[in-house]
Amino acid sequence: MPVTALKGVGARNAERLAKIGVQTVQDVLFHLPFRYQDRTRITPMYALRLGDQAVVEGVVEMSEIRFGRRRSLLVVLAEGNASLTLRFFHFSAAQKAGLAPGVRLRCFGEVRNGPKSLEMVHPEYHRVDGENEQDMEESLTPIYPTTEGMHQLSWRGMTDKALVVLAEHPQGLPDLLPEALLRSQRLPELAAAVRYLHRPPPDASLDELAEGRHPAQRRLAFEELLAHQLSLRELRRLHKGTPARALAGGGDLRQRLMASLPFKLTAAQLRVAGEIGEDLRRKHPMMRLVQGDVGSGKTVVSALAVLQALESKCQAALMAPTELLAEQHLRSFRGWLEPLDLEVAWLTGRHKGKARQQILESLATGETRLVVGTHALLQEDVVFSALGLVIVDEQHRFGVHQRMALRGKGGSGDFVPHQLIMTATPIPRSLAMTAYADLDLSVIDELPPGRLPVSTVAIPDSRREEVIERVRAACQEQRQAYWVCTLIEESEALQCQAAEDTALQLAEALPDLRIGLVHGRLKAAEKESMMDGFKRGEIELLVSTTVIEVGVDVPNASLMIIENPERLGLAQLHQLRGRVGRGATESHCVLMYHPPLTGKARERLAVMRHTGDGFVIARKDLELRGPGEVLGTRQTGEMQFRIADLVRDQGMLDDIRQAADQLLKNNPDRVEPLIRRWIGEKTQYINA
Repeated sequence: MPVTALKGVGARNAERLAKIGVQTVQDVLFHLPFRYQDRTRITPMYALRLGDQAVVEGVVEMSEIRFGRRRSLLVVLAEGNASLTLRFFHFSAAQKAGLAPGVRLRCFGEVRNGPKSLEMVHPEYHRVDGENEQDMEESLTPIYPTTEGMHQLSWRGMTDKALVVLAEHPQGLPDLLPEALLRSQRLPELAAAVRYLHRPPPDASLDELAEGRHPAQRRLAFEELLAHQLSLRELRRLHKGTPARALAGGGDLRQRLMASLPFKLTAAQLRVAGEIGEDLRRKHPMMRLVQGDVGSGKTVVSALAVLQALESKCQAALMAPTELLAEQHLRSFRGWLEPLDLEVAWLTGRHKGKARQQILESLATGETRLVVGTHALLQEDVVFSALGLVIVDEQHRFGVHQRMALRGKGGSGDFVPHQLIMTATPIPRSLAMTAYADLDLSVIDELPPGRLPVSTVAIPDSRREEVIERVRAACQEQRQAYWVCTLIEESEALQCQAAEDTALQLAEALPDLRIGLVHGRLKAAEKESMMDGFKRGEIELLVSTTVIEVGVDVPNASLMIIENPERLGLAQLHQLRGRVGRGATESHCVLMYHPPLTGKARERLAVMRHTGDGFVIARKDLELRGPGEVLGTRQTGEMQFRIADLVRDQGMLDDIRQAADQLLKNNPDRVEPLIRRWIGEKTQYINA
């Protein structure tokens, strides 16, 4: 039923509501309040406490205009021996006249500290007398998330009408969860939960509702998470039913690569390589997520997968979100594969004209068997002869449609390529199993031997001179250093300007050092030249924006300075710190913050000082910032929850996975309606 079926919702309001995804009566019912006000009882003035939101009633004792820094109307409201000041900064002559001594008022507002007494600033109020007597509210007053042009009174009126529709047509919102499941989870029926959350009774616990712990909230969150779990299971089922080329390979290229490596693979790398190898031998597409902390060696594992595809006479493509990261992969792959007489092609947005055409032709004929690139690989004119394997690095930085575009590039026939997805962003297992239920999960949970932990300190920027001296000392010992500039502004131009200014200041302070500069506005050739110079040791100090967050591997770099680290999330700080500590020398990271720090910023820096474990950091990041930040753009469009919260509700995730198993086995007819109810048209990503 469209939202315009509700009386009073015309085309204009329907347009406003559509901006926040409210298009049907069901959407209105699932658009829940984010907090509540208790207007069901009058609080005696003597019982008021600072911070209370309360209804009070009393008689105007005094009303006058005060002239200070700001002109204001002060009204003293009295009840017995207690009083409260009402303060208005915006008022009319008629309003002042209506607040004359002797008038009885009922007010609602937040209790604050005033200069002489407790007060309410701009409270809602109305006169109370024989003609205007109003009953108290019968339920807690809901406050809804809203959009421009939609006021709280409009929301309350609209939800009142939607609740009437629900009462008259209960079949419009059927309970899709089996009774046995509701009983085992101690959850109420859906319609009862919806009614409760829109109009909680006066005795409802405001604390429980604020924290999302009420059974009615858990009921809706449980069903929503279950619908997402089922949609990802359906995605997985469809993948399993799609044909892919079985890539067994002879093993010769892989053996030659292993023999040429100057290091031994860890047990974790060998285990994950084995899991990928088994997947590739099957006749349905691999969909595997490989998680590995910074420096755990994911790239060489992906190289073994590439060689298995090449041994099977298929092509492989590796896609990275930035040119810098793609270039790092290109260097690694060329270093490993060119000695095996295998050419590695390179395709980014900067390839134009004849050079680009040559690459496209060699991919289409199958002459080029491995290509590394950015999202340029997704463009329509990029056609493969027999694409058997796609590797996506830092997948959460790509949108849904980009993954869908990749899937369609399998070449001739109905085959789709195997997909290997890599991330250096550790994701807590419970979250990964929920957010990536369509993927098999492998974790490289072991660092190569000899890696030393990076010691981390946090100091205020008032000690900048000491930090500069520390950089000088490190470079005099033949080590190299990074100096990372961060800006809170989104503007890339401002970030680049900050990095340029910092590079100039450091050049003045450290005239004996060779200083390089990298930022997002440099031409690709300049950036590559600068990074190569740093890698070869020709540049001792590299000043950079956060573009070096991933994919830069310089073992001789043992010191990193991060300016304004309080402006970054934990995951990004961990990624940046991972650029040092890649050699056999003890490495250091200095977090140079600008005081005063907020409580959360202080907590983030403390986590960075105390641990280098990516999974511990990821768990803390999840608590501090929520899953949207941890999962990145995968969260947008794919896992936008209306009610559920992956952090708050993670205790339910095991039960939800079990419930999904039971529903698929015993009530398969309810699966599609559940997915449609909560995800609706977004199920297009099932083809991702």
